[in-house]
Amino acid sequence: MTLPLHLMRHADAVAFARLPADAEPHWEWRSGPLASITYTDSETSVVCAFESVPDGVVVQGPLTAFEIAGPLDFTMVGVLSGLLEPLARQGISILALSTFDTDWILVEADRTQDAQTTWKRSGNTVAPARLTGGAS
Repeated sequence: MTLPLHLMRHADAVAFARLPADAEPHWEWRSGPLASITYTDSETSVVCAFESVPDGVVVQGPLTAFEIAGPLDFTMVGVLSGLLEPLARQGISILALSTFDTDWILVEADRTQDAQTTWKRSGNTVAPARLTGGAS
């Protein structure tokens, strides 16, 4: 995918939590800019607001969530690879998730600026998901 893309940076920190297989989260996990649960035979993974994960849960984060402006047509090829390859060259780890309409990229909070700079150098735009201030 060679078209420039628009990424929206969400302000609320996100967590990637791990629970045992068949476990259900015992906290309100449907919070934050993105909430998702994935079950496999070996684990349950939860993406939710970082602040909602209780102590004692195995967690990765805080993470910054970037949403690719969509909807993206399913026939678009190379969207994620075009965004992720430059990050890999910079040693920036990510977690990628997809919804029906778009893709999400989660980056360690301390690498947020590095990711934004890398994407902008590649011709993409990055802006806050919600603009604040301004005239009413």
